[in-house]
Amino acid sequence: MKSIDYLNELIPFPSVSSTSNVQVSRWVEQRLQELGFQTEWLEYKDSAGLTKSCVIGRRGPDTGRGLAYFCHTDVVPVESWSFPESSPWQPYQTSDRFYGRGSCDMKGSLACMLAAAEFVRNEPLDSPLYIVATADEEIGLIGARHIAARSDTYRDIVQRQCRAIIGEPTLLHVVHAHKGGRAMKVTSEGIAAHSSTGKGVNANMAMIPFLSDVRDLSLRIESEPAWQDDRFEPPTINMNVGINDHTGALNITPAQSVCTVYFRTMPSIDASGLVNRIRLLAESHGLEFGMMFEGESLFTNPKSSYVAELLELTRTDTSQTVAYGTDGSCFTELDDIVVLGPGDIRQAHTDDEWISLQQLKQGTDLYASLIQRWCVKPA
Repeated sequence: MKSIDYLNELIPFPSVSSTSNVQVSRWVEQRLQELGFQTEWLEYKDSAGLTKSCVIGRRGPDTGRGLAYFCHTDVVPVESWSFPESSPWQPYQTSDRFYGRGSCDMKGSLACMLAAAEFVRNEPLDSPLYIVATADEEIGLIGARHIAARSDTYRDIVQRQCRAIIGEPTLLHVVHAHKGGRAMKVTSEGIAAHSSTGKGVNANMAMIPFLSDVRDLSLRIESEPAWQDDRFEPPTINMNVGINDHTGALNITPAQSVCTVYFRTMPSIDASGLVNRIRLLAESHGLEFGMMFEGESLFTNPKSSYVAELLELTRTDTSQTVAYGTDGSCFTELDDIVVLGPGDIRQAHTDDEWISLQQLKQGTDLYASLIQRWCVKPA
C-alpha cells in the first residue's frame, strides 16, 4: 500500500512541537512537487526562537470549487513508550497495525491523502486540489493561525469556498462540529522571603479569593442549561482550573502564583461573555489577567448538501460532533468544512500509538474517491 510507504518515511521525523518541523515540511514539499503540485512555503519563529514551517500545495486549474485537505505535521512528545518491538520513531508493521508516534495523529492521514493524490496524478483536473500541512497544532493551532493570516493560497481557498476536510482521526466518520476553547492566565505577585522572617508577601493569599469565585462560577455554569449544548458529549464547557506557585520549599513565601483557566466552547455558548466575567473577577482582586488561547468552535450544518454527500460516500447514516478541537478552529471562513480522517482518536497521544492497516486502506480509498468526484475532469 502506498500510504504505508509514505508513513514509513514520515514516522522517523521526530517532529514534536518543541522542535523545528522544517525537515518534515521539506519532505512534504518535495512529495507534493513530485505529484505535480505548486507549493507555497510559510515560515515563522515560535516563542523559543525556533523556525517552524507550513506547506500549502495546489494542483489544478483556476476553475471550480475543488477540495482542500488540512493536516498538521507536529506530534506530541514521547514521555514513555510501551510497545516493545520498536521505538516511537521507528515504524513497525504487524498483520493489522502500524505503530509509531504520529501514526494516528496525524501522519497516517497525510500518508493517505498523498497516496490518494498519487492515484490520480496522471489524470487531468477540472477543479483544484489543495493539501495544507500546518505546524504547532498540538500547542495552540499556531501554524494554522499563520496560514489564515498570511497565506495567499489559503485566501484562494476561501474565495473559492472549497469543500474542506480536516483529516484528524474520526474512524472515517463525518464530524460536522467540534468544540473550541478559551484559555486564560491569572497572576498574583508577592515577595519571596524565608517564612520565619515575616517579611515576605505570599502571592497565594491574594489568589485564594479569586479561586473561590471561579469555583462558584464553574459550579453554576455546570448546572445551568444556558451554558450547555446537548449536541455535544459531554454537553458542558468543562472548565478546568490549574494553580502553580513554583515554590521549591515549604518555608519560602511564594513570589508569584499563577492560575490557568480553560474551558471548551460550543456554537451556542457566549464564550467572550464568560471570558469577560473571569477577567472582571481577576481585576476585582487586583490580579493580572491575560489570554493564552482562543479557538472557535467548528460547525457545519448537518443537514447541508455537503454533509449529505459525504454521508453517502462514507456509507454512514448520520454525522457526529466531538469534544476535541482541530486546526478547523482557524478556518471558520469556510462554509463547508468537516473533520474526516482515518484512525481512532483513542489511539492519539498514547504510548503505543498505532493505526490499523484497514483504516489506512479505507482512508486512501475515500480520499481518492473525493478527489475523483470533485476535482478530476470527467472522461
